[in-house]
Amino acid sequence: PKAPAETVPVTVLGEGSKSFELTIVDKEGVSHLYQIHTDEKFVGFALIAHELIEGEEGPYGMYIKSVLGQVLDYETDGMYWSFYVGGEYAMTGVDLTPVIEGESYELRAESAEEA
Repeated sequence: PKAPAETVPVTVLGEGSKSFELTIVDKEGVSHLYQIHTDEKFVGFALIAHELIEGEEGPYGMYIKSVLGQVLDYETDGMYWSFYVGGEYAMTGVDLTPVIEGESYELRAESAEEA
């Protein structure tokens, strides 16, 4: 018989009137699952407040440089952090994406080859 799928523990962060799920898939392919409670209006600011991401201003809003302390640099390693909303590639930057109660967001380490 197959072993049951490994369950990822959920880390609950913050207090606030809205909550959402965040999955982070790091460059080793390991998933980290969070339930974020916040009063922030935008996803990026909630993630910054909990020190989950760091970034800098780019032409399309915040460019995410590091997630959970893992720095990805497209120029040197060909990898970057991609942002998904409800399983779809986000059309807005993490700092311009509104927090929607109960929505699921994902940050995924991806390489140019996968795109």
